[in-house]
Amino acid sequence: MSNSIGLLFGFLGGSIMAVEGGYKVLPQTQSERVFNRLADAKWFLALRWCEQFETPAGILNNTGQLSFHNQPALNMGGEGFIPAAYRSTIFKLCLPLKALETEFYSIPIASSTSCRSLEIQGIEIDPRYGKVALVRDYHQYFSLTPVAA
Repeated sequence: MSNSIGLLFGFLGGSIMAVEGGYKVLPQTQSERVFNRLADAKWFLALRWCEQFETPAGILNNTGQLSFHNQPALNMGGEGFIPAAYRSTIFKLCLPLKALETEFYSIPIASSTSCRSLEIQGIEIDPRYGKVALVRDYHQYFSLTPVAA
């Protein structure tokens, strides 16, 4: 196997390097692992992106499904993290976003006058399926009712 590098680029806090036979992701735990497809290497980094947060984070696809979510989102439950009624709207926000652009969306908290803020990014992992939305709880809560001065 040749050690020459044909391509090296950053993606979601990691690097993807083209090597003979596929793609390596740096840093990763198994340094000898080679992904056969670029989309698989990107998916690996997208999962790692979600797992780095102590707040809920996940990947929302074009059908409104959470393709992946981290442990804090699992603890909340899919409906608690991103209620089904908001998923289509949230996904549509990611479509016009360019690389590294973010959008914010507020979701009312049930039985409260407060909202949660979600940060949304749109990325393409696999060109066959188009963009997915990376969503994380921005951990910023605010009241829907004005505070008297």
